Amino acid sequence: MIEFFTPVSLPAGLPRIGHEDRLMSLGSCFAEAMGERLKGSKFCCDVNPYGILYNPLSIAEALREMMAGRVYGREDLFQYNGYWHSPMHHSDFSAATPEEALRLINTRLRAASGALDKLDFLLLTFGSAVVYEAKGTGRVVGNCHKLPERNFGRRRLSVEEITAAYASLFAELFARNARLKVYLTVSPIRYLRDGLHESQLSKATLLLAVEEICKAFPGRAFYFPAYEIVTDELRDYRFYADDMVHPSAQAVDYVWQRFCEACISPDARGIMASCEDIHKMLSHKPFRPESDEYKRFLEQIVLKIDRLCEKYPYLDFEKERETCHIQLKKLQKS
Repeated sequence: MIEFFTPVSLPAGLPRIGHEDRLMSLGSCFAEAMGERLKGSKFCCDVNPYGILYNPLSIAEALREMMAGRVYGREDLFQYNGYWHSPMHHSDFSAATPEEALRLINTRLRAASGALDKLDFLLLTFGSAVVYEAKGTGRVVGNCHKLPERNFGRRRLSVEEITAAYASLFAELFARNARLKVYLTVSPIRYLRDGLHESQLSKATLLLAVEEICKAFPGRAFYFPAYEIVTDELRDYRFYADDMVHPSAQAVDYVWQRFCEACISPDARGIMASCEDIHKMLSHKPFRPESDEYKRFLEQIVLKIDRLCEKYPYLDFEKERETCHIQLKKLQKS
């Protein structure tokens, strides 16, 4: 048989994730996409408590701040273009007043810090080895917030810098949380501002660093080849979005399928199938929404949810259950 693509072999012996586990996904927009899929499949997953972060040093700094229980103050913010920003946070946390920005930042940070020692899995996605350093302080920023380029120095991290940062960070994390395991991935999204060659050098730096980190922490840190799956198995522009840089929804779905195959436990995949059935039922648009038939249909959904939660009490279906009850109340009034 003729093979029309190069399959990527998934690493053997990867630890399996279950719905009873607590997860945190941190890093690039690819981390966001995977994290949101985990949440949608009813895994307990905190996704990017700092917003999207691209470089490994900012991701490490975010984790250190969570470990320390950091609380941000007004002195940690700056004002630009009418908004208050944190150089460590995505613009999702920017606001028109410093009070609102601090509320957004510290609310998320408090929850993430409290959950860190209870995590079973940490999912980290490195996007770029290129960092921007504020010229006034020399500090690596997580986000430039469209400040003029003259405010920053730009350079590519070395493999040694990245591995040194994570050697100390992971040693502390694993000492605090004996059950924690880390999945490391490299985002398949290319950064073309300085050309394809620079993008490839950046990705190569990240891949070499991840390899060294996993060697340093056998049985605790693991690599999932998302980058290779997109660039090798799916090396065709039909698997990219209109910008020809980001993977298409179809490509992300495919990586998600491979991730589930390698990293999600068989029991959890069965629960995911039940969750998908419930979501499909909830998305159904009734032909006669005022009918007794639709009422019975909603009651069936609630019954499915109740049975699933009785068997797996750690699942959270409160929003779905509430949606059904609201619709049932409307039917009772009509």
